[in-house]
Amino acid sequence: MRRIVVPSKVNGEISAPPSKSITQRTIAAGLLSDGETIIYNPSYCDDAVAAMSIATGLGAKVEPSRDKIKISGSTGLRENKIHCGESGLAARMFSPIASLFPEEIIVNGSGSLKNRPLGMIEEALNQFGVSCETNNGFLPIKLHGPLKGGKCTIDGSLSSQILTGLMMALPIAEGDSEVEVTNLKSKPYIDMTLKLIDDFGVEIRRSGYNYFWIKGNQRFKAREYSVESDWSGGAFLLVAGAINGPLRVKGLSMSSQQSDKAILTALDKAGAKMVITGDYIEVYKSEMISFEFDATDAPDLFPPLAVLAAYCNGTSAIKGVNRLINKESNRSTAIVEEFSNLGVKVEIVDDYMLITGGPVSGGKTASRNDHRIAMALAVLALKAGGEVHIKDSHAVSKSYPTFFDDLRSIGVKVIDK
Repeated sequence: MRRIVVPSKVNGEISAPPSKSITQRTIAAGLLSDGETIIYNPSYCDDAVAAMSIATGLGAKVEPSRDKIKISGSTGLRENKIHCGESGLAARMFSPIASLFPEEIIVNGSGSLKNRPLGMIEEALNQFGVSCETNNGFLPIKLHGPLKGGKCTIDGSLSSQILTGLMMALPIAEGDSEVEVTNLKSKPYIDMTLKLIDDFGVEIRRSGYNYFWIKGNQRFKAREYSVESDWSGGAFLLVAGAINGPLRVKGLSMSSQQSDKAILTALDKAGAKMVITGDYIEVYKSEMISFEFDATDAPDLFPPLAVLAAYCNGTSAIKGVNRLINKESNRSTAIVEEFSNLGVKVEIVDDYMLITGGPVSGGKTASRNDHRIAMALAVLALKAGGEVHIKDSHAVSKSYPTFFDDLRSIGVKVIDK
């Protein structure tokens, strides 16, 4: 779907969307639990829907309703083929979980996931005695468990998600396990996983982010769980307020483990005016200055940070470009080329993205089927010199399906084509 975003002032109050990352992890925990887990405030984005489908195939009973999901833990494998949609987390997290079963299981996906490297799954699971074979490092994945305890060493430089999968699955395995991790990136996502695992009654010992000791034969304890709001989606709303607000964003927890909470640091460096209370963050239209920011551990912040930088005086420098290659698109290339279509100068120098603020023009752009690029282009349009056309804007459904409806609710004129 193509949408046109007309330059608009934003105003009012809006709730940030539920976290897709926490929703997916909680669905996995419900699958692994004895009894019934109730997930409140879940995300129903495409990635979460894929996670529910996988949980059903792996033997859970999943009952979604408007504001909650009921999950009864697995009673045995129901399908030997599971489909991850375009979710990298689903592929890397549910593959170790699927390998707990003694049957052969095929893991597949669609779209951009077919081009994302998944060899780390094969490398990790084979060390635990699972027969795991990828298609030269890509989908599909053929698994034949069961996963048992043992030792493995994994490289965390490309993604932390395989470590999340191992931490979810290994407590269920028969034996104890030790996982050594080198070059781990996105450490806050591991903190998120560790907190959720602890909330479900499972214990993992660790030494920093290098060694993890996991006792086997544990059980996840079914419970009620409320999904917190998503700082990744909320970041776009906060930047929108700083560009052409004021805007009050509700629901974002200041105690969150989510790495994208760091958007507040970037907004502060840029000189954005904010009022933060326990219930909301209010952001005001501000004259902003260029900033430097290291997004290595928060690569999903690159698109909203790039939008923020486009409306700052001077040239901003954002570090961590090497983390952007294997996303739904090559996000560094997408940002450089699509922003240039709207008159924004973006350069890549080594591991830095340099963005020079100045007038933003209207024009035609494309999301490249990347949800975060679509959202970035829509927010970039808020104070542009003309309408911004966004091809394949429906990509937002991957993480934030109500994004354009939410923009309309705060005063943005969006035209569907």
